[in-house]
Amino acid sequence: MDGDTPNTMSAAPGAPHDSSSPSTPAAARTGQPPEGVAHPKTIKSYVRRAGRTTTGQAKAFEELGPRFVLNYQAAPLDASATYGRQAPLILEIGFGMGEATAHIARVRPDDNFLCCEVHEPGVGALLKRIGEQDITNIRILQHDAVEVIDNMLPEASLDGIHIFFPDPWHKKKHNKRRLIQEPLVAKLARRLRPGGYIHCATDWEPYAVQMLEVLGAEPLLTNTAEGYAAKPDYRPLTKFENRGIRLGHGVWDLVFERR
Repeated sequence: MDGDTPNTMSAAPGAPHDSSSPSTPAAARTGQPPEGVAHPKTIKSYVRRAGRTTTGQAKAFEELGPRFVLNYQAAPLDASATYGRQAPLILEIGFGMGEATAHIARVRPDDNFLCCEVHEPGVGALLKRIGEQDITNIRILQHDAVEVIDNMLPEASLDGIHIFFPDPWHKKKHNKRRLIQEPLVAKLARRLRPGGYIHCATDWEPYAVQMLEVLGAEPLLTNTAEGYAAKPDYRPLTKFENRGIRLGHGVWDLVFERR
Protein backbone atom coordinates (compact mmCIF):
# COMPACT_ATOMS: atom_id res chain seq x y z
CA MET A 1 0.00 0.00 0.00
CA ASP A 2 1.01 3.52 -0.55
CA GLY A 3 2.84 4.93 2.43
CA ASP A 4 0.64 8.01 2.63
CA THR A 5 -2.31 5.79 3.50
CA PRO A 6 -1.23 2.50 5.08
CA ASN A 7 -2.13 -0.69 3.26
CA THR A 8 -5.20 -2.39 4.72
CA MET A 9 -4.85 -5.62 2.79
CA SER A 10 -5.19 -8.53 5.19
CA ALA A 11 -4.68 -12.25 4.97
CA ALA A 12 -5.09 -12.96 1.42
CA PRO A 13 -5.40 -9.94 -1.83
CA GLY A 14 -7.85 -6.44 -4.08
CA ALA A 15 -12.10 -5.88 -4.49
CA PRO A 16 -15.58 -6.02 -5.72
CA HIS A 17 -16.18 -3.56 -8.54
CA ASP A 18 -19.07 -3.34 -10.95
CA SER A 19 -17.55 -4.81 -14.09
CA SER A 20 -20.23 -3.25 -16.24
CA SER A 21 -19.00 0.28 -15.61
CA PRO A 22 -15.40 0.63 -14.44
CA SER A 23 -15.50 4.39 -14.79
CA THR A 24 -18.13 4.98 -12.12
CA PRO A 25 -17.47 4.06 -8.47
CA ALA A 26 -20.01 1.46 -7.34
CA ALA A 27 -20.38 2.96 -3.88
CA ALA A 28 -20.95 6.38 -5.37
CA ARG A 29 -23.90 4.99 -7.32
CA THR A 30 -25.59 2.77 -4.76
CA GLY A 31 -23.74 2.89 -1.47
CA GLN A 32 -23.76 -0.95 -1.61
CA PRO A 33 -21.54 -3.60 -3.20
CA PRO A 34 -22.51 -4.24 -6.83
CA GLU A 35 -25.02 -7.00 -7.62
CA GLY A 36 -23.61 -10.39 -8.41
CA VAL A 37 -20.38 -9.97 -6.44
CA ALA A 38 -19.80 -12.92 -4.18
CA HIS A 39 -18.91 -12.37 -0.56
CA PRO A 40 -17.14 -15.58 0.50
CA LYS A 41 -16.86 -16.29 4.19
CA THR A 42 -13.13 -16.92 3.92
CA ILE A 43 -10.76 -14.15 4.94
CA LYS A 44 -10.17 -11.67 2.14
CA SER A 45 -6.96 -9.89 1.26
CA TYR A 46 -8.36 -6.57 2.32
CA VAL A 47 -10.48 -4.68 4.80
CA ARG A 48 -12.76 -1.92 3.62
CA ARG A 49 -11.77 1.45 5.00
CA ALA A 50 -13.95 4.46 5.52
CA GLY A 51 -13.25 7.08 2.93
CA ARG A 52 -14.87 9.54 0.66
CA THR A 53 -14.24 9.96 -3.04
CA THR A 54 -13.41 13.58 -3.81
CA THR A 55 -14.72 15.52 -6.78
CA GLY A 56 -11.33 15.25 -8.47
CA GLN A 57 -11.18 11.49 -7.91
CA ALA A 58 -14.71 11.02 -9.23
CA LYS A 59 -13.80 13.03 -12.33
CA ALA A 60 -10.73 10.84 -12.82
CA PHE A 61 -12.94 7.74 -12.59
CA GLU A 62 -15.23 9.15 -15.25
CA GLU A 63 -12.52 10.31 -17.63
CA LEU A 64 -9.78 7.73 -17.13
CA GLY A 65 -11.55 4.69 -15.66
CA PRO A 66 -12.57 3.23 -19.05
CA ARG A 67 -8.92 3.15 -20.14
CA PHE A 68 -7.06 2.26 -16.97
CA VAL A 69 -9.51 0.27 -14.78
CA LEU A 70 -9.86 -3.32 -15.98
CA ASN A 71 -12.93 -5.49 -15.56
CA TYR A 72 -12.25 -8.56 -13.46
CA GLN A 73 -12.66 -11.72 -15.51
CA ALA A 74 -12.05 -15.30 -14.43
CA ALA A 75 -9.79 -15.83 -17.43
CA PRO A 76 -6.05 -15.39 -18.04
CA LEU A 77 -4.99 -11.79 -18.62
CA ASP A 78 -3.74 -11.03 -22.13
CA ALA A 79 -1.06 -8.58 -21.03
CA SER A 80 0.14 -7.69 -24.53
CA ALA A 81 -3.38 -6.71 -25.58
CA THR A 82 -4.10 -4.96 -22.29
CA TYR A 83 -1.06 -2.70 -22.44
CA GLY A 84 -0.60 -2.59 -26.19
CA ARG A 85 2.95 -3.89 -25.94
CA GLN A 86 5.12 -6.70 -24.62
CA ALA A 87 6.97 -5.74 -21.45
CA PRO A 88 7.81 -7.16 -18.00
CA LEU A 89 4.66 -7.41 -15.87
CA ILE A 90 4.74 -6.29 -12.22
CA LEU A 91 1.83 -7.02 -9.86
CA GLU A 92 1.19 -4.62 -6.97
CA ILE A 93 -1.12 -5.74 -4.18
CA GLY A 94 -2.65 -2.77 -2.38
CA PHE A 95 -1.45 0.70 -3.36
CA GLY A 96 -3.23 2.98 -0.88
CA MET A 97 -3.50 6.41 -2.48
CA GLY A 98 -1.07 5.56 -5.27
CA GLU A 99 1.82 7.90 -4.45
CA ALA A 100 4.54 5.24 -4.59
CA THR A 101 2.83 3.40 -7.45
CA ALA A 102 2.81 6.44 -9.70
CA HIS A 103 6.43 7.24 -8.87
CA ILE A 104 7.64 3.70 -9.64
CA ALA A 105 5.70 3.58 -12.92
CA ARG A 106 7.33 6.86 -13.98
CA VAL A 107 10.90 5.78 -13.16
CA ARG A 108 10.37 2.35 -14.75
CA PRO A 109 8.60 3.20 -18.03
CA ASP A 110 9.70 -0.06 -19.67
CA ASP A 111 7.67 -2.16 -17.21
CA ASN A 112 3.91 -2.75 -17.09
CA PHE A 113 2.19 -2.48 -13.69
CA LEU A 114 -0.98 -4.36 -12.74
CA CYS A 115 -2.27 -2.83 -9.50
CA CYS A 116 -4.94 -4.31 -7.20
CA GLU A 117 -6.71 -2.07 -4.67
CA VAL A 118 -10.23 -2.22 -3.25
CA HIS A 119 -10.34 1.21 -1.59
CA GLU A 120 -12.36 3.40 -3.93
CA PRO A 121 -10.83 6.79 -3.00
CA GLY A 122 -7.39 5.19 -3.47
CA VAL A 123 -8.29 4.02 -6.96
CA GLY A 124 -9.62 7.49 -7.76
CA ALA A 125 -6.46 9.10 -6.38
CA LEU A 126 -4.21 6.91 -8.52
CA LEU A 127 -6.31 7.62 -11.61
CA LYS A 128 -5.92 11.33 -10.85
CA ARG A 129 -2.13 10.91 -10.63
CA ILE A 130 -2.14 8.95 -13.89
CA GLY A 131 -3.87 11.85 -15.63
CA GLU A 132 -1.76 14.58 -14.04
CA GLN A 133 1.55 12.80 -14.67
CA ASP A 134 0.70 11.30 -18.08
CA ILE A 135 1.40 7.72 -16.97
CA THR A 136 0.51 5.01 -19.49
CA ASN A 137 1.99 1.79 -18.05
CA ILE A 138 -0.48 1.21 -15.17
CA ARG A 139 -3.70 -0.79 -15.20
CA ILE A 140 -5.92 -1.14 -12.12
CA LEU A 141 -8.09 -4.00 -10.90
CA GLN A 142 -10.52 -2.95 -8.16
CA HIS A 143 -11.05 -6.52 -7.09
CA ASP A 144 -9.88 -9.06 -4.51
CA ALA A 145 -6.29 -9.79 -5.50
CA VAL A 146 -6.48 -13.44 -4.42
CA GLU A 147 -9.11 -14.03 -7.10
CA VAL A 148 -7.00 -12.06 -9.58
CA ILE A 149 -3.99 -14.26 -8.78
CA ASP A 150 -6.00 -17.48 -8.94
CA ASN A 151 -7.95 -16.77 -12.11
CA MET A 152 -6.16 -14.10 -14.17
CA LEU A 153 -2.46 -14.76 -13.64
CA PRO A 154 -1.08 -18.08 -14.91
CA GLU A 155 2.07 -19.58 -13.47
CA ALA A 156 5.31 -17.91 -14.62
CA SER A 157 3.43 -14.84 -15.90
CA LEU A 158 4.95 -12.18 -13.60
CA ASP A 159 8.36 -10.53 -13.51
CA GLY A 160 7.85 -8.88 -10.15
CA ILE A 161 5.47 -8.43 -7.20
CA HIS A 162 5.22 -5.39 -4.90
CA ILE A 163 3.54 -5.47 -1.48
CA PHE A 164 4.25 -2.27 0.42
CA PHE A 165 3.08 -1.61 3.98
CA PRO A 166 0.30 -4.20 4.27
CA ASP A 167 -1.87 -3.92 7.37
CA PRO A 168 0.27 -5.28 10.25
CA TRP A 169 -2.67 -6.47 12.36
CA HIS A 170 -0.82 -5.54 15.55
CA LYS A 171 -2.81 -7.68 18.01
CA LYS A 172 -1.53 -11.23 18.31
CA LYS A 173 -5.03 -12.70 17.96
CA HIS A 174 -5.33 -10.91 14.61
CA ASN A 175 -1.93 -11.99 13.21
CA LYS A 176 -3.65 -14.73 11.22
CA ARG A 177 -5.23 -12.00 9.09
CA ARG A 178 -1.89 -10.76 7.81
CA LEU A 179 -1.42 -10.91 4.07
CA ILE A 180 2.02 -12.50 4.07
CA GLN A 181 1.25 -16.13 4.91
CA GLU A 182 2.63 -19.37 3.50
CA PRO A 183 -0.32 -20.26 1.20
CA LEU A 184 -0.35 -16.88 -0.54
CA VAL A 185 3.44 -16.72 -0.86
CA ALA A 186 3.39 -20.17 -2.48
CA LYS A 187 0.80 -18.91 -5.02
CA LEU A 188 2.86 -15.81 -5.74
CA ALA A 189 6.13 -17.71 -6.10
CA ARG A 190 4.61 -20.02 -8.72
CA ARG A 191 3.45 -17.04 -10.75
CA LEU A 192 6.92 -15.52 -10.95
CA ARG A 193 9.15 -16.30 -13.89
CA PRO A 194 12.62 -17.64 -12.98
CA GLY A 195 14.61 -14.60 -11.85
CA GLY A 196 11.44 -12.66 -11.03
CA TYR A 197 11.24 -10.98 -7.64
CA ILE A 198 8.89 -10.26 -4.77
CA HIS A 199 9.51 -7.01 -2.86
CA CYS A 200 7.78 -6.42 0.48
CA ALA A 201 8.14 -3.48 2.85
CA THR A 202 6.76 -2.85 6.35
CA ASP A 203 7.25 -0.40 9.19
CA TRP A 204 6.16 -2.92 11.85
CA GLU A 205 9.14 -4.98 13.04
CA PRO A 206 7.21 -8.07 14.25
CA TYR A 207 5.62 -8.27 10.81
CA ALA A 208 9.03 -7.86 9.18
CA VAL A 209 10.23 -10.87 11.20
CA GLN A 210 7.22 -12.88 10.03
CA MET A 211 7.76 -11.83 6.41
CA LEU A 212 11.39 -12.93 6.57
CA GLU A 213 10.40 -16.31 8.02
CA VAL A 214 7.58 -16.97 5.56
CA LEU A 215 9.45 -15.84 2.45
CA GLY A 216 12.56 -17.69 3.60
CA ALA A 217 10.61 -20.92 4.01
CA GLU A 218 9.25 -20.90 0.45
CA PRO A 219 11.42 -23.38 -1.54
CA LEU A 220 10.93 -21.54 -4.84
CA LEU A 221 12.37 -18.28 -3.45
CA THR A 222 15.84 -17.17 -2.45
CA ASN A 223 16.75 -14.06 -0.46
CA THR A 224 18.76 -11.43 -2.33
CA ALA A 225 20.28 -10.18 0.94
CA GLU A 226 21.61 -11.53 4.22
CA GLY A 227 18.26 -10.87 5.87
CA TYR A 228 16.60 -7.52 5.14
CA ALA A 229 17.45 -5.72 1.91
CA ALA A 230 18.54 -2.15 1.31
CA LYS A 231 15.64 -0.08 -0.01
CA PRO A 232 15.68 -0.37 -3.82
CA ASP A 233 16.12 2.98 -5.52
CA TYR A 234 12.79 2.75 -7.33
CA ARG A 235 10.74 2.68 -4.10
CA PRO A 236 10.28 6.26 -2.89
CA LEU A 237 10.01 7.45 0.68
CA THR A 238 6.39 8.57 0.97
CA LYS A 239 5.02 11.24 3.31
CA PHE A 240 3.74 8.57 5.70
CA GLU A 241 7.11 6.82 5.76
CA ASN A 242 9.07 10.04 6.24
CA ARG A 243 6.86 10.94 9.20
CA GLY A 244 7.58 7.55 10.73
CA ILE A 245 11.32 7.91 10.22
CA ARG A 246 11.25 11.32 11.92
CA LEU A 247 9.53 9.64 14.88
CA GLY A 248 12.21 6.97 15.01
CA HIS A 249 10.21 4.18 13.38
CA GLY A 250 12.09 1.64 11.31
CA VAL A 251 11.27 0.41 7.81
CA TRP A 252 12.22 -3.05 6.57
CA ASP A 253 12.47 -4.06 2.91
CA LEU A 254 12.64 -7.69 1.78
CA VAL A 255 13.51 -8.74 -1.77
CA PHE A 256 13.35 -12.42 -2.74
CA GLU A 257 13.84 -13.94 -6.20
CA ARG A 258 12.32 -16.96 -7.92
CA ARG A 259 14.96 -19.66 -8.24
